[in-house]
Amino acid sequence: MNVYDESYEWMNHSIAALDHHKIDHDPRVLIGGPDCLQPYSASIFNVSAMSFGSLSSNAIEALNGGAAIGGFAHNTGEGGISSYHNKHNGDLIYQIGTGYFGCRTDDGNFDPQLFEKRAAQPNVKMIEIKLSQGAKPGHGGILPASKATPEIAEIRNIVAGKAVLSPPFHKAFNSPIGLLNLVKEMRILSKGKPIGFKLCIGHKSEFLSICKAMIKTGITPDFISIDGGEGGTGAAPVEFSNSVGMPYKDGLSFAYNALEGFGLKEKIKLIASGKIVSGFDIYRSLALGADACYSARAMMMAVGCIQALECNKNTCPTGVATQNPSLTKGLNVDDKKFRVANYHKETIHSFIELMAASGIPDLDMINRSFIYSRISPDKIARYDQLYPYIEEGCLLNEDTIPKSYKIHMDLSDPEIFMKHAMLQKLHL
Repeated sequence: MNVYDESYEWMNHSIAALDHHKIDHDPRVLIGGPDCLQPYSASIFNVSAMSFGSLSSNAIEALNGGAAIGGFAHNTGEGGISSYHNKHNGDLIYQIGTGYFGCRTDDGNFDPQLFEKRAAQPNVKMIEIKLSQGAKPGHGGILPASKATPEIAEIRNIVAGKAVLSPPFHKAFNSPIGLLNLVKEMRILSKGKPIGFKLCIGHKSEFLSICKAMIKTGITPDFISIDGGEGGTGAAPVEFSNSVGMPYKDGLSFAYNALEGFGLKEKIKLIASGKIVSGFDIYRSLALGADACYSARAMMMAVGCIQALECNKNTCPTGVATQNPSLTKGLNVDDKKFRVANYHKETIHSFIELMAASGIPDLDMINRSFIYSRISPDKIARYDQLYPYIEEGCLLNEDTIPKSYKIHMDLSDPEIFMKHAMLQKLHL
């Protein structure tokens, strides 16, 4: 690594470094706001959303088995909860996308009764509504008829042998207040489990609209997952993977500031996702405002992914991203689940060592001033200079709104996601 290259980053260490053996090596974050009846004590490092269908049955088993061994959570992805998610009884975050797989009516709408049944599973610890993902924000998807096997159909509550569309928008709501009403409904149906939503930040005004809706309704999610535009998947068009969505550092810092600006952060945990693979990546994410992190590609590598780039061809040579039985059987679950657990354990250990080196005994003490970035060969800047904080509660009063937020605040409305007329006026 050339430490004088632009974008090289490092963290502060302390002469008064701590003994890492005396710091908790299993740091947890309690997720659950004031209306949550079943808060979840989450690891700060968890398996990001990857569906059965995208990944093989053995890969899902290995990930969930590793989560069970290591005491961390496994996000199901939007493809629903399969028997492979349940076999090892690892903690699950049940993700629900625009297709409402596992809790959908015949015409593709949200089914409260089916949701209540799925959410009642004891290994389902949290529920995450997927608004968008970093790899293809604003883009829907289609499950081809050839992939709608009887097994997939049963898991997703769809018709076998028939193509299914996941639209780029939700049918259960069409406004910020509508989203929060769904959060409230799901919290009631799940008997008080933590409910949150995931998105890649796009128009800043839309996220601010959701914050305004929280103030207006008094309904808050228990967590928000911020995905980065640098996310990748074989199921995304290249243009979307490369050129749509805010990168995770910008999105995460903005989301944290927005919640602080509305005085909401204390009630809501933030989960970061965006190429997080190392202890330093976790440290950097917490510095930007995250309470916990997701990882997808690194967890895939732990189960054997070699980045063969065969994901979309059903020919993955390691049995990770294929439904071909002759390839899937090559992924040994009994071996790989321990590799997943070991990867998690050693990455957390690395993070704790970094925290001790910086002289910090507690997660809450990590902030943006601890990270430096080189912005030119002879200039460096701290993260709190690159991503400046805003005052708590400053977005609640017109007179205290920072100048850089005013245009986005003017465009935000709790009743509607996008004010097209005003956007057009501003462009003119």
